[in-house]
Amino acid sequence: MTVTVHHLHATENTFLVADVRGEDALAARLAARAAELCAPGRFGGADGLILLGAPPTGSDAACTMRLVNADGTDAEMSGNGIRALAHVAHGLGLAADGRLEVDTAAGRRTLDLEVGDDGVLAAATVDMGEPMFDPASIPTTAPSITGIAAEVDGIAYVGDAIGMGNPHWVLIVEDPATARVREHGPVLEHDPRFPNRTNVEFIAPTPGESDAITMRVWERGVGETRSCGTGACAAATAAHRRGLVGPRVTVHVPGGDLTVEIAARIRLRGPVVETATHTLEGA
Repeated sequence: MTVTVHHLHATENTFLVADVRGEDALAARLAARAAELCAPGRFGGADGLILLGAPPTGSDAACTMRLVNADGTDAEMSGNGIRALAHVAHGLGLAADGRLEVDTAAGRRTLDLEVGDDGVLAAATVDMGEPMFDPASIPTTAPSITGIAAEVDGIAYVGDAIGMGNPHWVLIVEDPATARVREHGPVLEHDPRFPNRTNVEFIAPTPGESDAITMRVWERGVGETRSCGTGACAAATAAHRRGLVGPRVTVHVPGGDLTVEIAARIRLRGPVVETATHTLEGA
């Protein structure tokens, strides 16, 4: 079977997206090959593979989303990845009146789409749902989600756990630019207090700006990435709870800027760009 694979990035968080509606066997084969397909030598590399599926009978969603990380493990949700999926879904005519309803492993997500004059999706705002503060829901076995401390190679870290449908550990550091993300991220990801492992954000208030933070991220099952949508939401929420920022936060990541609006539900806005399409033979 031949399948079209779209290569996209959302603030340089890169994804492959394939339309597998009505093709369950194809979806299973692609998921099993995610690590191979995301490797740098295949389609230029990607942080994850997204399978755009048909909604189950009785669902009013436009489609479903399954995200497989670059290491072949499944992830519950990606705020950047779902914008990449929305770009492809819009091109397939699945969006209605500028909105897209998507069923994910973390629940239903609704996107408001921003389409350019060329008819191509340029950006989207995602209703990311309610942040989770209950330790069991994140999940973490730490007695409190705040002030979770660790030491790696003599460097002390402290931060807060937040759930965004997937687990996050937001660490306050002096300067994310000099943080040892690649060296310490793998250790912190596997901290035993996070039974499903965790994404790890290294953040600080942005000097000279109000309501802005700077972030680098170690993504569970991927490594350091240029951006992370759920991580930006978790980081902004943690910073807001600590009184460092207001309810509308600019999150500066190496791949660009994201905007997070904090209320009972979290909203994430950011751009998305398709960079290439590829044909996969014998899928």
